[in-house]
Amino acid sequence: MSNDKTEVSESARDRLLGAASVLFYNDGIAGTGIDAVVKRAGVAKKSLYNNFASKAELVETYLEIRHDEWLSLYAARLAQATTSQQKVLAVFQAYEDHAEHAYERGFRGCGLLNAAAELPAGAPGRLAVRRHKEQVESILAEHLTPLTGEDTDRANTLARHFSFLLEGSISRAGLEGNGNCVRQAFAMASMMMEAL
Repeated sequence: MSNDKTEVSESARDRLLGAASVLFYNDGIAGTGIDAVVKRAGVAKKSLYNNFASKAELVETYLEIRHDEWLSLYAARLAQATTSQQKVLAVFQAYEDHAEHAYERGFRGCGLLNAAAELPAGAPGRLAVRRHKEQVESILAEHLTPLTGEDTDRANTLARHFSFLLEGSISRAGLEGNGNCVRQAFAMASMMMEAL
């Protein structure tokens, strides 16, 4: 019997996270109330509080899921890459894949950055977004290091430039509602690496 409860609880949790993910992305965190999440998930309000201590915990879990989604996109692209250049470009392609996802109301930029913009300085969610962006930069540095003759300082500097290029492109892509800017950033990164 406890297994049935666990399955129901997991199912309610999954439905709540699915609803929150769509609503937080569409309407923002502040613009999405608990009642809207519960209604969209089709669960009782009690289910929300059985699975999450607060809206803040739901938001943190949403941000973790967004991070994991990106890591999955990146891993799929990385699996096809054989050279260091291709591995760097796999990061850009994962961003493009995110931009080209079929969002309910269209693409409106990086869900992590959108969420961070709504959270107060020092909030756990903002720190989670920062860790994600730092991890992306670290991944870039790792792939750029062989291209710089193992000069880690140069690779870190280039990774910083590439991460700024990525973030700028995904922000503009959000304004334009498609991945064109990310594709342009991909081309710029390719040219920059050819010059190394």
